[in-house]
Parts: sequence; C-alpha cells; structure tokens
Amino acid sequence: MPVTAILAGSTDVAPLEDVLQAAFWDDPVTTYLFPDEASRSRRSARLFRAMLVRHYLPMRTVWTTSDQAGAALWAPPGHWKLTTSQIVRSLPAVALGLGSNTLRSLRLMGEVDRHHPSEPHWYLGVLGTDPPRQGTGIGSALLGPVLSRCDREGVPAYLESSKEANVPFYERHGFKVTGELRPQGGPTMFSMWRDPQPS
Repeated sequence: MPVTAILAGSTDVAPLEDVLQAAFWDDPVTTYLFPDEASRSRRSARLFRAMLVRHYLPMRTVWTTSDQAGAALWAPPGHWKLTTSQIVRSLPAVALGLGSNTLRSLRLMGEVDRHHPSEPHWYLGVLGTDPPRQGTGIGSALLGPVLSRCDREGVPAYLESSKEANVPFYERHGFKVTGELRPQGGPTMFSMWRDPQPS
C-alpha cells in the first residue's frame, strides 16, 4: 500500500518528537550534541519538540503520515532562519534539551548558518523515519509534496546531510552534494542542493 504524506498539526507533536529522537539516535550531530547515551533520547526529544512547536509547525510545513511514522520539517523560501524573537522565545526550551551543551550547539548552528545559500529555496531542516520502518518508502513520500511544488514553481531545495550514508538517498531525489561543512570539533556535514526538475 503506497505511503501518503499529510500535513502535521499540534496533535502530532508528541509522537513526532519521539519518532525523530529514535531516528536520529546515532546521527553524528545528535551524538555530538548529546554525548551522554543515558539522557540522549529525552534531551533530543525536547529539542525536536522545540523545533516543531516554535518554528516549523506554525508555518504549516511539516509533513508526516497518518500513523506518524516519520516527519519532514521544511521551511519555505526566506524562512529557514529563526528571527531574533523566535530565538529568544525558544531558548528556554532549547536549553532544557541541550543542557550544558547549549553553547556548543549554538556555535555549531552558527557555523552551519554561515554556509547557508542566499538564493531563495525550500530548506529541509529535518527528515526522519521510525527506525524499524526505514527503507519502506516513508522518507520518499515525505519529500514528495514539497519537491513536487519546487518543480511546479521552479524553486530549488537545500539540505545538510549529517550522515554520508544518506547522501545516495537524497541524490535519487535530485539533490547533489555542493560542499562539505567541517565545523571545528564537530561532525562533517554534506551540503546538498536540488535544482527544480522539468516535468
């Protein structure tokens, strides 16, 4: 049965923060920000909750499935970066998740932001699938609505992949590696850009 992507709402926050912390358990950025395995699930779930509630859900650009088996957190052109007021409002929730790693996280995000393209584009901030169901088409389905829109409207898309093993998956969807981000002391990330595809 084909997987269908639907827009997520506020009732999806709890299951999605849980599925995302599981999907990113061994991700290089996650293990860098949350080196303590005993608290990683709890703390990363809080961070994903803050991202969902404070930034992505209000823009109505979070896609999931009817059984919340994964999530794609997209930002439309011109909205990938948090405003100063959003950062201030989000800081208590983010700090609760990151704890003593808050400053290290902010430095990492600042380094990544400095390399972010200036050309208008859709930004894929997060894509994660429940680990037992990875490889079953959920990730592709969650990318579909926005990538189709990009193609219709002639708009590029951009992401950073923190796992080299995921690069071929994104390449199958039209993304190409444009560079490597090597934050000092942090994990290597792969910048990937997708030009709109002709129909």
